[in-house]
Amino acid sequence: MSVSRTTGPWPAVLLSCSVALLALTACGSEDERPPATPTGVTAQSSSATTVHVMWRRVKAAKDGEAVDAYEVLQAGKKVKEVDADRTMVDIVGLDPSSDYVFTVRTRDAAGNHSTPSRKVAVTTVAALAEDDEPPTRPGTLRGKADGSRTVSLSWTASMDDQRVVSYEIYQGDAKTHTVDGEKTRAVLKGLHPGDDYVFTVRARDAADNLSPASAPLRLSTARGGGGAEAEDFRATVRKGTKDKAYYLELSWTPPKDGLMAEYQVYLDEVFVTTLAGGDDAPGKRARHTVALGPEGGKTYDVRIRPRLPDGTWGAFSTERTVTTGS
Repeated sequence: MSVSRTTGPWPAVLLSCSVALLALTACGSEDERPPATPTGVTAQSSSATTVHVMWRRVKAAKDGEAVDAYEVLQAGKKVKEVDADRTMVDIVGLDPSSDYVFTVRTRDAAGNHSTPSRKVAVTTVAALAEDDEPPTRPGTLRGKADGSRTVSLSWTASMDDQRVVSYEIYQGDAKTHTVDGEKTRAVLKGLHPGDDYVFTVRARDAADNLSPASAPLRLSTARGGGGAEAEDFRATVRKGTKDKAYYLELSWTPPKDGLMAEYQVYLDEVFVTTLAGGDDAPGKRARHTVALGPEGGKTYDVRIRPRLPDGTWGAFSTERTVTTGS
């Protein structure tokens, strides 16, 4: 991915209704509006027969109807359903060395389904000879809180007689994240400001053997900075007329909390660049361009967040999904 990093000045720029029963909305009419579609969907092969699917929580349906459940679809067919308070699930019983495509959709309390999320492809790892030896315990777990809702973790790699396929991150007793076995770091988002957390990491091999947990790491998120976010965030893609490269066009309204002179841009959950406006930070509408490169048909989930006057990072904007060449 080719992404530019730029700095500099910004460019100028009473009716009451009774509570509905079951499938009825307020005012007594039947609710047929679909809920919002899940974003940030990822799929990670955590063993030869298991894939870990994660997504970002949908706060509410478009019409305000409560989210009731999430459904995971494999090649368009529902294979798993979880309650609305969960944003991840393990899909088990798969074939080794096989390709799978997953999507996630939301279901509201009236039974309406959202459109499926973007497709995520994953290949399960190859099955190995009989193996009952678990990986070694991950080494020293380190980390820091990045503002009020995010923490960064890193650890020393485990050893295995075959190979480590994935690392699983636990928050207390609950598994909250999975990363590829070649990685020894992770960024966890969506935490609560001012809360205390205890994290551990375990390694898993292709035969589903799980290592002992690492030593626990205790972290506390910052108390401030969670509420301010860029409003009316929009993202589109254009193609350059001369270089034929694709460019991400961003625009947003700064938070009401005050002028923010610095923003971070994230593509697919990965930080890519900082936008700095100095003393000329916009008070009304901000715009910026980020170079994506020449490849068409690539889909990105895009979010930004401001740095607050106290030095912490504000909340992420609403996520937008764009595709080059669409």
